[in-house]
Parts: sequence; C-alpha cells; structure tokens
Amino acid sequence: MRPINAFENEEESLQIAGLTVENRTDRVALYGHLHLTRDKGGLAHARVLKAILDAVVQALENQADLPDQTALRNKPRPAKNPFAR
Repeated sequence: MRPINAFENEEESLQIAGLTVENRTDRVALYGHLHLTRDKGGLAHARVLKAILDAVVQALENQADLPDQTALRNKPRPAKNPFAR
C-alpha cells in the first residue's frame, strides 16, 4: 500500500485520526496527534503510518542526488493569536 506519492506533488493530503499528512515537492509534513492504541484500530493506524513512512524513505533512497540539507520553501511563520487579549 502506498498512500502518497512522496515529494511528487503539492496536492496530496490525508488524515489518520488526528494526524494530518501533507505531501509537498520539498517535504512531507506530519502534524497533529495520533494515538496508536493496543487494539485493532491502533494496528490499522500503525499500518497506514508505516506505509506513509515507507513511501517517504523509498522516495529519498531512490534520489541519487539527495543533498545533505535543503532550505524549505514557504517556511511556517508564527502567527499572532487573534483570540489573545
């Protein structure tokens, strides 16, 4: 199972419970939270997460000219809290 085409587009996004995975051409972003519970649901979530990470690792390993480090485009910036007093 390959739930994303890692680093190939700016369009893919998926959610596993409270964890969001966003595909970009320069990064794959994971944010939120995910509880891997000791039950069938936790196993299912763990398998999906593993498939995502396997796809990311495979894409990185297949890139022959992988740089030591890359500068991220569109870096997140702190935003002022609109609800703060």
